Amino acid sequence: MKLELKPELEAGLLAQAHARGLSLLEYLNEVLARAAVSEKPRPAGRKSLALLFAESPLKGLDLKFERDQDMVRPVKL
Repeated sequence: MKLELKPELEAGLLAQAHARGLSLLEYLNEVLARAAVSEKPRPAGRKSLALLFAESPLKGLDLKFERDQDMVRPVKL
């Protein structure tokens, strides 16, 4: 598999790898292994969010959702 990274992303990952005393390849393998282990199986009968939207009766409708950008939460000082 070939992976192309943007230079700034590669530099950041390389810095993280070196901080752990690993090569970039070793660090990426470690990160991917942790991600694979951390995925929890979905309970029976529950769909992924992507599948839920794909099967939605609203699929294909041109709905537009907006939110008021001016609403600010009160801040206690």
